[in-house]
Amino acid sequence: MVELVKVDEDIWEVPQSYKPDMKVPGRIFLSDKLIKDLEDGSIEQVANVATLPGIQKYAMAMPDAHIGYGFPIGGVAAFDLDTGVISPGGVGFDINCGVRLLKSDLKVEDIRKDADNLIERLYHNVPSGLGSESKLRVSDTVLNEVFEKGARWAVENGYGVKADLEHCEENGEMKGANFAKVSKKAHERGRSQLGTLGSGNHFLEIQYVEKIYDEQVAKAFGLEEGKVTVMIHCGSRGAGHQICTDYIKVLEKASRKYGIKLYDRQLACAPLSSEEAKDYISAMAAAANYAWANRQVISHWVRETFNDYYKSEIKMDLLYDVAHNVAKFEEHDINGKRVKVCVHRKGATRAFAPGREEVPVAFRNVGQPVIIPGSMGSASYVLVGTQKAMETTFGSTCHGAGRVMSRHAAKKEVRGSEIKKELLEMGIIVKAPKDSAIAEEAPEVYKDIDDVIEVVHRLGISKKVARLVPIAVAKG
Repeated sequence: MVELVKVDEDIWEVPQSYKPDMKVPGRIFLSDKLIKDLEDGSIEQVANVATLPGIQKYAMAMPDAHIGYGFPIGGVAAFDLDTGVISPGGVGFDINCGVRLLKSDLKVEDIRKDADNLIERLYHNVPSGLGSESKLRVSDTVLNEVFEKGARWAVENGYGVKADLEHCEENGEMKGANFAKVSKKAHERGRSQLGTLGSGNHFLEIQYVEKIYDEQVAKAFGLEEGKVTVMIHCGSRGAGHQICTDYIKVLEKASRKYGIKLYDRQLACAPLSSEEAKDYISAMAAAANYAWANRQVISHWVRETFNDYYKSEIKMDLLYDVAHNVAKFEEHDINGKRVKVCVHRKGATRAFAPGREEVPVAFRNVGQPVIIPGSMGSASYVLVGTQKAMETTFGSTCHGAGRVMSRHAAKKEVRGSEIKKELLEMGIIVKAPKDSAIAEEAPEVYKDIDDVIEVVHRLGISKKVARLVPIAVAKG
């Protein structure tokens, strides 16, 4: 196993000499404390990614890194458009798994006594759990519109307002999506799941702003201490999973066809200029759009639930919606030149600096909102994108706390009923389809979110704006 080289505070390097085919070094961003939890397999995956054709600068892993499929979760890698590749393993199975934050005018003291009833209603109104099915009945024609329009389909059909679109990465609609590149099986899996939370680490959480770190940016974001927020974390459901599964097979063949040496078959990929890559990109964009529509529909039902409960119109504006699992074409400065590259973020969050045209006009003077969920029982954070991120990580930062224990191991070692009781004693109400769903997402199976956030804040690849504390959680 390679010995990591500490090149600066919180920055560790996998030397390019570790494997003969590494085209760039690896960079892992971790504190001395967090590096003790990093699995050897994650380091190996960073080194493997560094062998892929056309990779630029570094193969990177954020502080929440852990082992994933091919690429580590928390991985970031950018590829040259002429010599580089795209890999479904660098995007992940849950394409555009992401998170959004609704900010309300309610004060925490206004809802404490209502939290149990509110989360019960949210749990009832937003279908969740493994294989959960939607309240919507979606025809093939409608589903194709969802794949191509994303959140815009939802807003055009009454599930939100136009301002929601302006506050989504890519305006909630990735260009180039083509439903014809999505298999029949992916269509079938997606048809019944639009507007569902799903399972695993997906959740819907009522929170409040406990602390503001940057008054100026918080004001621009519309965040105030003591105000209630709702965080929604989910992705493209079975449709995205099936699209990834389908195209891994296609790109495995493409890897052989184009003579790409793979240290791990899970890194199956194709040259960005190839037909196989273009087809995957079109299908990936369709899955990303499905995910944005999914979160938009759920947001609508969250707003309806609050309005119905309080018998009045509750202000619940969308702060921002960020993607965690996606590959995008972006311009970055490399070796003194502005070039377009394909950036893979797999369990990582875009964190663009002030002035970038991709940042909504409302935030362009301060930078992109970065929303980082914690685990049940721990805080979540709102940060802001920075110029340092543009220079260091292709405008990227972490996406969460990062696991230290697999779901399988968690269900063996942790009792969900006990976790639920402990959280209740902390003032946090949890609703879940079954206790095992709580066990596999228990706070102790994750790194300490405060430690992870301190690393990205110290590095300057995103800066702290606000800390959010959970009140009630509906688990998928």
